[in-house]
Amino acid sequence: MGDRGYDSNKIRQSLAERKITACIPPKKNRKSKPLYNWHLYKKRHLIENMFAKLKDWRRVATRYDRCAHTFMSAIHIAASFIFYLKE
Repeated sequence: MGDRGYDSNKIRQSLAERKITACIPPKKNRKSKPLYNWHLYKKRHLIENMFAKLKDWRRVATRYDRCAHTFMSAIHIAASFIFYLKE
């Protein structure tokens, strides 16, 4: 999956050689617009939005914690508050 910035014939060909189905929306100015799975791309957008909301939490964005398990607990706390508040 990728956004419109990764829409090029070279990238699509490289993915096809490795038997990977590309889920990249075509650029607006592209003459032949290849098909992509719109529903799958929509789910990608939701995940990116969640990461953007997590970056609002300073501790998560700057990663003050040294240990991975402590950092993961900070992510869990932030995600719980985000889910609870539902901005």
